[in-house]
Amino acid sequence: MESSSRRRLDSLSRHFFQPHQANQALFPNVIRGIRVNDVEADPVIIGGMVLDIQASPTIFAKPRTTTPGKVHYVPGGVGRNIAECMSKLGSKPYMISALGLDMAGNMLLEHWRSAGLPMEGIRKHQDIQTPVVCNIFDVDGEVAAGVASVEAIEKFLTSEWIGQFKCTICRAPVLMVDANLSPSALEASCQMAAESSTPVWFEPVSVTKSKRVASVAKYITFASPNEDELIAMANALSGKELFHPIQRDNTGIKCPVESLFLKLKPAISVLLEKGIKVVVLTLGSNGVVLCSKEGPGFMKNVLVGTKKPRGFGSQLYKLMTESCPSDRFLNSATSSSKIYPFSVHLPTLPASVARVTGAGDCLVGGTMASLCAGLDVLQSVAAGIAAAKAAVEVDSNVPAEYSLAQIAEMMLDVYTPQPKSYRCCKCKNLDQMETSS
Repeated sequence: MESSSRRRLDSLSRHFFQPHQANQALFPNVIRGIRVNDVEADPVIIGGMVLDIQASPTIFAKPRTTTPGKVHYVPGGVGRNIAECMSKLGSKPYMISALGLDMAGNMLLEHWRSAGLPMEGIRKHQDIQTPVVCNIFDVDGEVAAGVASVEAIEKFLTSEWIGQFKCTICRAPVLMVDANLSPSALEASCQMAAESSTPVWFEPVSVTKSKRVASVAKYITFASPNEDELIAMANALSGKELFHPIQRDNTGIKCPVESLFLKLKPAISVLLEKGIKVVVLTLGSNGVVLCSKEGPGFMKNVLVGTKKPRGFGSQLYKLMTESCPSDRFLNSATSSSKIYPFSVHLPTLPASVARVTGAGDCLVGGTMASLCAGLDVLQSVAAGIAAAKAAVEVDSNVPAEYSLAQIAEMMLDVYTPQPKSYRCCKCKNLDQMETSS
């Protein structure tokens, strides 16, 4: 029997969907009440472009011998994956990165050129050894082992190179930085954005690199850690080893989200207290917990477009604001008389998993593209979850294309059941953190 969400989608689709339009640059936005230059502007992504070598065995691998399987060369890198995802969801990101003139670099450049995306921000030089990551997967599509050679990102993606694009950064609706950048490049990028109140999205990349948040937390609007990166970031920001990874038994039973949240909310509170406006905590199959110290009202109005988007972004905006208005959930939880930390849980969607390496990047890319299109944070994260589901079902880091109808239907599946909200703890100091609901 046809689902009610499917019927709603079909009805709205007939009204809203127009013949295909080419991707258009998205427009500037207002954040924290400050308007950026009233000209067409693209979101800016600063981070790694990496060639992923992915080895997948067809049988269980045995140590000290080769195993039958397949090896693929796949465009990768956190920043690059996010930018590609955004480009396929109606945005036109401006990438700032560094590549060598070697085989890996040429493959990545050709892929980027074929997508019709700006190349001016990509530093190219014969002295650069293009970043390469080799991952070996298990039969379930999870990474079993990997080796990363990405030193060139820190060495050549410098604050001096990034500084050449200051005007582009300052008029961008949003800046995304990944933690592959050196601490000095991270800080310089965030300072440029702060001069024009351009919101900053921090992508932690890994447990080790996530600690680089310490020097830039005051500039960050969004951060998207997983559970382990959250712990590392909270310890780096507190200057103490206060938090430890959650210990799980070996029964394979999934930890309830409520229990997981209780254990993680003191660490979440550290990020919020240190100035990060919105924490997008990714919990794998447990979904996403969205947290803001400013309360649900801020999450509704964090990014307000000054002009209407066009193409894919416009159609998605019309479809979702009609079908899933933000007032439906946020207004009921908002108190106009006080502001408090607020968290909302959004579930994942069932998927036929082929590979999970691009899921987190596509979640961020889908969320950012939707924010730029004018959707609120809850709606945008629902779009990100839909983009991530599509990513885990293919062998590449980013799907070859996204279907607007499928993304919208999956967003409805995420957004239609009322998301569960939690009250985050308010902490007077880091030594007296509340640990109960």
